[in-house]
Amino acid sequence: MSATRLMVLGVVRMAGKANGYQVRRELLSWAADRWGNVKQGSIYHALRSSARDGLLDKVAEFETDGQTQYQITEHGDLEFLRLLSEALSSSRDDVHALAELNAAIVFLTALPRARAISLLEHRATQLDGSLATIRHLLEHAEEWGQPEHVRELYLLWESQNATNLEWTRGLIERLERGEYVMADDGPSFGSPVTPADSGDAPDSSR
Repeated sequence: MSATRLMVLGVVRMAGKANGYQVRRELLSWAADRWGNVKQGSIYHALRSSARDGLLDKVAEFETDGQTQYQITEHGDLEFLRLLSEALSSSRDDVHALAELNAAIVFLTALPRARAISLLEHRATQLDGSLATIRHLLEHAEEWGQPEHVRELYLLWESQNATNLEWTRGLIERLERGEYVMADDGPSFGSPVTPADSGDAPDSSR
Protein backbone atom coordinates (compact mmCIF):
# COMPACT_ATOMS: atom_id res chain seq x y z
CA MET A 1 0.00 0.00 0.00
CA SER A 2 1.00 3.66 -0.21
CA ALA A 3 1.10 6.10 2.69
CA THR A 4 0.85 8.94 0.17
CA ARG A 5 -2.32 7.54 -1.39
CA LEU A 6 -3.85 7.07 2.06
CA MET A 7 -3.11 10.67 3.00
CA VAL A 8 -4.17 12.15 -0.33
CA LEU A 9 -7.51 10.33 -0.21
CA GLY A 10 -7.91 11.38 3.42
CA VAL A 11 -7.32 15.06 2.72
CA VAL A 12 -9.69 15.14 -0.27
CA ARG A 13 -12.26 13.24 1.80
CA MET A 14 -12.01 15.86 4.56
CA ALA A 15 -12.13 18.78 2.15
CA GLY A 16 -15.03 17.69 -0.02
CA LYS A 17 -13.04 18.82 -3.02
CA ALA A 18 -9.45 19.96 -3.42
CA ASN A 19 -6.77 20.48 -6.02
CA GLY A 20 -3.18 19.30 -5.91
CA TYR A 21 -1.83 22.54 -4.48
CA GLN A 22 -4.35 22.49 -1.63
CA VAL A 23 -3.61 18.84 -0.82
CA ARG A 24 0.14 19.51 -0.86
CA ARG A 25 -0.24 22.62 1.33
CA GLU A 26 -2.30 20.69 3.87
CA LEU A 27 0.10 17.75 4.07
CA LEU A 28 3.16 19.98 4.38
CA SER A 29 1.44 21.90 7.19
CA TRP A 30 1.37 18.56 9.04
CA ALA A 31 5.10 18.00 8.27
CA ALA A 32 4.07 14.86 6.40
CA ASP A 33 7.17 15.18 4.25
CA ARG A 34 9.18 14.24 7.37
CA TRP A 35 7.16 11.42 8.91
CA GLY A 36 5.21 10.19 5.88
CA ASN A 37 7.89 10.32 3.18
CA VAL A 38 5.59 12.57 1.12
CA LYS A 39 7.17 14.24 -1.90
CA GLN A 40 5.59 16.91 -4.07
CA GLY A 41 5.69 14.69 -7.14
CA SER A 42 4.18 11.75 -5.28
CA ILE A 43 1.17 13.84 -4.25
CA TYR A 44 0.29 14.73 -7.83
CA HIS A 45 0.98 11.17 -8.95
CA ALA A 46 -1.35 9.85 -6.22
CA LEU A 47 -4.09 12.25 -7.33
CA ARG A 48 -3.79 11.23 -10.99
CA SER A 49 -3.55 7.50 -10.30
CA SER A 50 -6.45 7.65 -7.84
CA ALA A 51 -8.58 9.39 -10.47
CA ARG A 52 -7.54 6.78 -13.04
CA ASP A 53 -8.50 3.99 -10.62
CA GLY A 54 -11.92 5.49 -9.93
CA LEU A 55 -11.10 6.60 -6.37
CA LEU A 56 -11.38 10.30 -7.18
CA ASP A 57 -13.54 12.22 -9.63
CA LYS A 58 -12.33 15.29 -11.46
CA VAL A 59 -14.98 17.87 -10.60
CA ALA A 60 -13.34 20.84 -12.32
CA GLU A 61 -10.83 20.37 -15.11
CA PHE A 62 -9.82 24.01 -15.38
CA GLU A 63 -9.84 26.49 -12.53
CA THR A 64 -8.59 30.05 -12.75
CA ASP A 65 -5.24 28.87 -11.37
CA GLY A 66 -5.02 25.98 -13.84
CA GLN A 67 -5.44 23.32 -11.13
CA THR A 68 -7.75 20.33 -11.47
CA GLN A 69 -10.08 19.78 -8.53
CA TYR A 70 -10.88 16.32 -7.20
CA GLN A 71 -13.65 14.78 -5.13
CA ILE A 72 -13.60 11.35 -3.50
CA THR A 73 -15.89 8.66 -4.92
CA GLU A 74 -17.77 5.96 -3.05
CA HIS A 75 -15.10 3.50 -4.17
CA GLY A 76 -12.43 5.93 -3.00
CA ASP A 77 -14.04 6.21 0.42
CA LEU A 78 -13.99 2.42 0.79
CA GLU A 79 -10.36 2.31 -0.37
CA PHE A 80 -9.38 5.01 2.12
CA LEU A 81 -10.93 3.02 4.97
CA ARG A 82 -9.28 -0.18 3.72
CA LEU A 83 -5.83 1.42 3.56
CA LEU A 84 -6.35 3.01 6.97
CA SER A 85 -7.40 -0.30 8.52
CA GLU A 86 -4.52 -2.19 6.92
CA ALA A 87 -1.92 0.30 8.10
CA LEU A 88 -3.27 0.45 11.65
CA SER A 89 -3.46 -3.32 12.11
CA SER A 90 -0.11 -4.24 10.53
CA SER A 91 2.95 -5.01 12.64
CA ARG A 92 5.42 -4.68 9.76
CA ASP A 93 8.49 -2.64 10.68
CA ASP A 94 10.04 -1.68 7.33
CA VAL A 95 10.47 1.98 6.40
CA HIS A 96 7.33 2.02 4.22
CA ALA A 97 5.23 0.45 6.97
CA LEU A 98 6.38 3.14 9.41
CA ALA A 99 5.19 5.89 7.06
CA GLU A 100 1.88 4.05 6.63
CA LEU A 101 1.43 3.71 10.39
CA ASN A 102 2.18 7.40 10.89
CA ALA A 103 -0.46 8.26 8.30
CA ALA A 104 -2.94 5.88 9.94
CA ILE A 105 -2.41 7.51 13.34
CA VAL A 106 -3.20 10.91 11.83
CA PHE A 107 -6.49 9.58 10.43
CA LEU A 108 -7.25 7.28 13.38
CA THR A 109 -10.34 9.27 14.36
CA ALA A 110 -11.92 8.67 10.95
CA LEU A 111 -12.75 5.17 12.27
CA PRO A 112 -15.49 4.13 14.69
CA ARG A 113 -14.07 3.47 18.16
CA ALA A 114 -14.77 -0.28 18.25
CA ARG A 115 -13.26 -0.75 14.80
CA ALA A 116 -10.07 1.08 15.77
CA ILE A 117 -9.73 -0.97 18.96
CA SER A 118 -10.23 -4.23 17.05
CA LEU A 119 -7.54 -3.32 14.52
CA LEU A 120 -5.10 -2.34 17.25
CA GLU A 121 -5.77 -5.55 19.15
CA HIS A 122 -4.86 -7.48 16.00
CA ARG A 123 -1.66 -5.44 15.78
CA ALA A 124 -0.84 -6.13 19.42
CA THR A 125 -1.29 -9.88 18.91
CA GLN A 126 1.17 -9.85 16.00
CA LEU A 127 3.68 -7.78 17.96
CA ASP A 128 3.39 -10.12 20.93
CA GLY A 129 4.23 -13.06 18.66
CA SER A 130 7.18 -11.22 17.13
CA LEU A 131 8.50 -10.36 20.58
CA ALA A 132 8.32 -14.01 21.65
CA THR A 133 10.28 -15.02 18.54
CA ILE A 134 12.97 -12.43 19.19
CA ARG A 135 13.35 -13.56 22.80
CA HIS A 136 13.71 -17.13 21.59
CA LEU A 137 16.50 -15.97 19.29
CA LEU A 138 18.20 -14.28 22.23
CA GLU A 139 18.03 -17.42 24.35
CA HIS A 140 19.51 -19.66 21.65
CA ALA A 141 21.82 -17.30 19.74
CA GLU A 142 24.98 -19.05 20.97
CA GLU A 143 23.73 -22.41 19.71
CA TRP A 144 23.80 -21.14 16.13
CA GLY A 145 27.47 -20.21 16.19
CA GLN A 146 26.95 -16.51 15.55
CA PRO A 147 29.49 -13.90 16.72
CA GLU A 148 28.80 -12.85 20.30
CA HIS A 149 28.17 -9.21 19.42
CA VAL A 150 25.24 -10.14 17.12
CA ARG A 151 23.27 -10.45 20.35
CA GLU A 152 23.05 -6.65 20.30
CA LEU A 153 20.99 -6.82 17.12
CA TYR A 154 18.45 -9.06 18.84
CA LEU A 155 18.44 -6.77 21.88
CA LEU A 156 17.69 -3.82 19.61
CA TRP A 157 14.81 -5.70 17.98
CA GLU A 158 13.50 -6.72 21.39
CA SER A 159 13.55 -3.13 22.63
CA GLN A 160 11.85 -1.79 19.50
CA ASN A 161 9.11 -4.43 19.54
CA ALA A 162 8.50 -4.09 23.27
CA THR A 163 8.13 -0.31 22.95
CA ASN A 164 5.85 -0.73 19.94
CA LEU A 165 3.68 -3.21 21.83
CA GLU A 166 3.53 -0.98 24.91
CA TRP A 167 2.37 1.98 22.81
CA THR A 168 -0.25 -0.13 21.00
CA ARG A 169 -1.70 -1.47 24.24
CA GLY A 170 -1.67 2.02 25.72
CA LEU A 171 -3.62 3.43 22.78
CA ILE A 172 -6.16 0.62 23.10
CA GLU A 173 -6.64 1.53 26.77
CA ARG A 174 -7.02 5.22 25.96
CA LEU A 175 -9.64 4.48 23.33
CA GLU A 176 -11.49 2.16 25.71
CA ARG A 177 -11.58 5.00 28.26
CA GLY A 178 -13.32 7.16 25.67
CA GLU A 179 -10.41 9.43 24.78
CA TYR A 180 -10.47 11.21 21.40
CA VAL A 181 -13.51 12.03 19.30
CA MET A 182 -14.02 9.09 16.94
CA ALA A 183 -16.16 8.81 13.81
CA ASP A 184 -19.15 7.38 15.70
CA ASP A 185 -18.96 10.06 18.41
CA GLY A 186 -19.79 12.92 16.08
CA PRO A 187 -17.79 15.11 13.67
CA SER A 188 -14.17 14.03 14.04
CA PHE A 189 -10.87 14.84 12.38
CA GLY A 190 -10.73 12.91 9.12
CA SER A 191 -14.49 12.55 8.77
CA PRO A 192 -15.99 13.29 5.34
CA VAL A 193 -17.14 16.81 4.72
CA THR A 194 -20.90 17.44 4.71
CA PRO A 195 -22.51 19.37 1.84
CA ALA A 196 -23.06 22.35 4.14
CA ASP A 197 -19.38 22.42 5.08
CA SER A 198 -17.99 21.82 1.61
CA GLY A 199 -15.47 24.37 0.47
CA ASP A 200 -12.50 24.78 -1.79
CA ALA A 201 -9.79 24.01 0.76
CA PRO A 202 -9.18 21.36 3.39
CA ASP A 203 -10.11 22.31 6.93
CA SER A 204 -7.53 20.83 9.28
CA SER A 205 -9.20 22.35 12.34
CA ARG A 206 -11.76 19.51 12.50
